[in-house]
Amino acid sequence: MTPSLKQLYEQQGYVVVPNLVPDEHRAALESACANAITKTRSGEWTHRRTVGRQFPPYGDDDPDSWGVQHVMHPDLGEPAFARWYTSDALVDIVKELLGCDEDQLQMELFNLLINPTAHSFALRWHRDDVRESASEDEELEALGVWHHGVQWNSALREDSCLYVVPGSHKTPRTPDQRAQSCTLDPPKDPMDMPGAVQVTLRPGETVFYNNNILHCATYDNREERITLHACMGEVRGGPSRARNILQHGLKWMKEDRFRDTLDERGKKMLERIVRLQESVNGDVGYSLTNE
Repeated sequence: MTPSLKQLYEQQGYVVVPNLVPDEHRAALESACANAITKTRSGEWTHRRTVGRQFPPYGDDDPDSWGVQHVMHPDLGEPAFARWYTSDALVDIVKELLGCDEDQLQMELFNLLINPTAHSFALRWHRDDVRESASEDEELEALGVWHHGVQWNSALREDSCLYVVPGSHKTPRTPDQRAQSCTLDPPKDPMDMPGAVQVTLRPGETVFYNNNILHCATYDNREERITLHACMGEVRGGPSRARNILQHGLKWMKEDRFRDTLDERGKKMLERIVRLQESVNGDVGYSLTNE
């Protein structure tokens, strides 16, 4: 019997889904991405991921960018991003993978991954919310916590940047895997990681993945990359999702002018992430460090 999408996702830690960027959204997203990239590279949009910084805070030390942050922000002025984030096609897949109802979904992050223009580089092997220095016991404990969220990359251009180790969202690293991921150094060749596979997406395809799967990425400044990078969670995650999401700085989501850009589904999802923000007192800190 063919496994379901959810079964594949739970077994592998990732799954590829075609056609989640339907034609009715494609042209608007292409235009919105082009505008966002132009503003970022010109310095007009300062919420960006800078070359040389893998995790937040990204700072502003390098003029070259590998990502655009907060693409639903009202100051960017591109409502196509929020329309797609709350679309039936996307929400239905997220509900299936999370095993939840729509009234449990909360709005989270939406960013854009792009190619740098001056530097090719790689992100190191990592799990998004488990430190590289974690012991085997600490990894086992962390991986045993289900955070009730899913992350995805949707490619508007062919994208072969992502590498993952299938099944590693459930198991601690082997000694050989630990040797490839215990420092802050990027890999010389991602395929040196035992068990690694390269994920190639055709335009319109989306990879959904557990963000605590072992993964890394390469960025070639000669290859155009336009990949929608986002995550969505559900309220059963509670405070366990707070640090991984709120470390990116989402206070702007509380503003009425952002709420006014959303449809009714989006407004309800927004209310849930605002409640999470308000339930956390003080600084949530950062999941991983750049140094």
